[in-house]
Amino acid sequence: MSWESSLVYYKLLNLGVEQRLGGLHSARTVMSSVEFHELTELQRAGRWDDVATVLADAARGLDLVRDGVERGGAHQQHVGAGACTARGLTSVGLVGTSYSMQQPFFVDRLASHGLQVVVPELDRHEAIDRIIYGELVHGKVLDASRATVVGVIDDLWDAGAQGVILGCTELELLVKQADCELPVFPSTTLHVEAALDRALAE
Repeated sequence: MSWESSLVYYKLLNLGVEQRLGGLHSARTVMSSVEFHELTELQRAGRWDDVATVLADAARGLDLVRDGVERGGAHQQHVGAGACTARGLTSVGLVGTSYSMQQPFFVDRLASHGLQVVVPELDRHEAIDRIIYGELVHGKVLDASRATVVGVIDDLWDAGAQGVILGCTELELLVKQADCELPVFPSTTLHVEAALDRALAE
């Protein structure tokens, strides 16, 4: 939901359309950008109903795609889980913000696909949040932070994870498959691919 992650979505959508259709094709997009500070303060206060209201209002404000919003789209978690099960995985690690790793909305959706979900130890959550909120949302991509997150992923592997879902868009700026021995599932990239499949099929 940061503007850095919005850039990632916008870029991936347009690259995907260009690759699939060729020529000068680009994605038809309508974007609603939320105030990131406001949302993070609501999260810190545990005001999840207010977070939901802000996001729902933003979605409803996109008049041109209102029908699509009301139909419902593919949740990022379900798309990521589908990619894992398609590879035959039965357990997966999750790395994201502390909210994603501790709140049930992400873990439960993954588990609903029959996956055992492994999350980092609580003492690693603060370091991951610092990297996401202190660096990546400001466009800072540091080698030392990459090593930290890859170390967390290695710990998940030791704990039984057969792959890892990057459950935060900004983490895809930092960690790539080439950085890890464990299969990496970048949830934003997978989400964009699913969105393009749906949009271009209509």
